[in-house]
Amino acid sequence: MIDRERILSTFTTLVSFDSESFAERQIKEYLRGRLDALGMHPVEDDADLLCGMRSPESAGNLYARLDGNAEGEAVLFSSHMDTVKPGIGKRAVVHEDGTITSDGTTVLGADDCGGLTAILEALTVLVEENRPHPTIEVLFPVAEELYGRGSERFDYSKIEAEVCYCLDLTGEIGHAVNEAPTILSVDVIVTGRSAHAGFNPEEGINALTAAAKALAQIPTGRVADDTTVNFGMISGGTITNAVPGEVKIGGEVRSLRHEEAVRRSEEIRRIFEEEADLIGARAEVVICEQVHAYRTPRDHRVVTRFEKAVRAEGLVPTLGVTFGGADQNHFARHGITGIVVSSAMHDVHTVHEYTKRGEIEQLAGIVLRLMGKQ
Repeated sequence: MIDRERILSTFTTLVSFDSESFAERQIKEYLRGRLDALGMHPVEDDADLLCGMRSPESAGNLYARLDGNAEGEAVLFSSHMDTVKPGIGKRAVVHEDGTITSDGTTVLGADDCGGLTAILEALTVLVEENRPHPTIEVLFPVAEELYGRGSERFDYSKIEAEVCYCLDLTGEIGHAVNEAPTILSVDVIVTGRSAHAGFNPEEGINALTAAAKALAQIPTGRVADDTTVNFGMISGGTITNAVPGEVKIGGEVRSLRHEEAVRRSEEIRRIFEEEADLIGARAEVVICEQVHAYRTPRDHRVVTRFEKAVRAEGLVPTLGVTFGGADQNHFARHGITGIVVSSAMHDVHTVHEYTKRGEIEQLAGIVLRLMGKQ
């Protein structure tokens, strides 16, 4: 059944590839080879080109299909190929207790090599043991860490499956989320007029003053149970003895209710424009939808099958919501109902990231059950 040593070898190999966003060529070639060996005929698209990021190190999304040999609806499985920075020179360090870390100078890349490993292992067992299964489709996107830029540009007419398990979540094995938010980026440029702060300040229009007054009116943090607002970047001015003529501010709005995210962001636009206008400045506010909210019903078959598979592995299934985006946000917009599954990753997006051998093995067992005859 599940091969523990093969799982460890696959995971450490995947980690060893430099695969920061839009530099996934090496890991893509390895995955292509593994899928080819299983007779799945993987196909790469032009997502990197469509994103304007084509380079010798970049790659497109990788899609493959294993035709069913038993009745049952087609199922899609997905994990992304990219990692966040710092991700160059990653190396998996396997500790005696089964914990796996990096060497402390980079992320580990369990996000999302844990999910990739589990999918590859389950597929390998399925083919080698000639187990009955419905049609299995896999999609390994690029640039998920950049709001899912790869999956956003995939041609979904290729997908037969109407249900998906997206392996890309922190938490205990057996946990999944069925709801995720809309994320809107909010970029503001306040333009005033520069002047010398000592000689002729009355001729200046202080862009920072307008920005500060606007920010003071906008609630931030968890502004509702299902909504957050944050401003994380600000820059402007050139020197302390000059009235600043321009200030740039970057923020975001997240909400499990798409309409609420839009309402909050438009309120931010109004406040900045009004405060700028009061002192003769101008505010340009650009709002961009990064991912769109979705909610999968708790009683949907994609959820109940997952819960059954988790229990069969001797674990307790749990279901929740997340305030993070994933490729499933884009899948849902194209009619593919799914959940995002915890996939053996902890302290992600830091150099303290880690996983555990036993967790990857448990995850592979769950995925194998989900791929089997329904």
